[in-house]
Amino acid sequence: MRNTFGHLFTLTTFGESHGAAIGGVVDGMPAGIEVDMEFIQSELNRRRPGQSRVTTSRNEADQVELLSGVFEGKTTGCPIGFIVRNQNQHSQDYENLRTLFRPSHSDFTYYNKYGTRDHRGGGRSSARITISRVVGGALAKLALRQLGVTIQAYTSQVGDIALERDYHLYDLSLTETNAMRCPDTEKAKEMEELVMKVKADGDTIGGVITCVIKGCPVGLGEPEFGKLHTQLGSAMLSINAVKGFEYGEGFAGVTQRGSEQNDRFVSCHDMTTNPKITTATNHSGGIQGGISNGQDIYFRVAFKPVATLLRPQDTVDIEGNATTFTAQGRHDPCVLPRAVPVVEAMAAMTILDCFLCQKSSIL
Repeated sequence: MRNTFGHLFTLTTFGESHGAAIGGVVDGMPAGIEVDMEFIQSELNRRRPGQSRVTTSRNEADQVELLSGVFEGKTTGCPIGFIVRNQNQHSQDYENLRTLFRPSHSDFTYYNKYGTRDHRGGGRSSARITISRVVGGALAKLALRQLGVTIQAYTSQVGDIALERDYHLYDLSLTETNAMRCPDTEKAKEMEELVMKVKADGDTIGGVITCVIKGCPVGLGEPEFGKLHTQLGSAMLSINAVKGFEYGEGFAGVTQRGSEQNDRFVSCHDMTTNPKITTATNHSGGIQGGISNGQDIYFRVAFKPVATLLRPQDTVDIEGNATTFTAQGRHDPCVLPRAVPVVEAMAAMTILDCFLCQKSSIL
């Protein structure tokens, strides 16, 4: 199994949903970065279960323990090992799934690939594994602070309730003020009501997360197969339940002509009156030719409805016999609110990795 992300800044993850702990090793973290443990824990708290009525009721503190790579509050440049211990598993809730293949889960594919599987909460394929990504992303964000790079994701659609595509229309600082992590408070209320209705039906619903990266320097990304949007897309599509990725105008741009889509270059001046080249528009989403151009990078990530339903479903067992089952346990009716920090984490690790690769190629 491939359990390592990145080239120079890397994250290797380990653990299962109902194992002893979730953890990872971050390598390539620059030395001398101040480690803000409160910030790292706050990022995990944004992902943790039991936050509100629209998330799973599993009660986990998700307290991170750093094991190495930090001395006197700063990174040493050595690998940073960490763990988050599992404390509130209800493994018995999954006993009826030991010999069943749940619809749209990894049960069937894992079993056929490896000849075995951990049926307790999905094991290695559980969304709980994203804990490691959030820790790695928090460390990457601490490094990106020194470069002036900020990353903000938010829920932009749940079901058919959607925000306007232009992120400039919203105050993104309002994202953390409601359970849906949506910067439009009125739309957030509608989204929450929809999620609660779906939950009452024993069903689930999907949506879209939009992410905006500001302050990214020009020149990140590689030609051909290492394009920046390729790396961002790969990172996002590796997240549980993700079904689609688009950046810039994306699919909406296909209805326009080139004369409408082209980002025209213009000159501007900074505080020292030195000329600077920028673009009048940003339909490209901050990336041209696979390389960052200094504009905001923005993209959208589509999440499917959670596959675990609290209602009867038809399936088969490992012998191929038809059967019906009803899932038990504690599950999210909508993954979007808890996925926001995961999207940010993957974006942060991708940008930092690309920056280190660019710096290495220059040196």
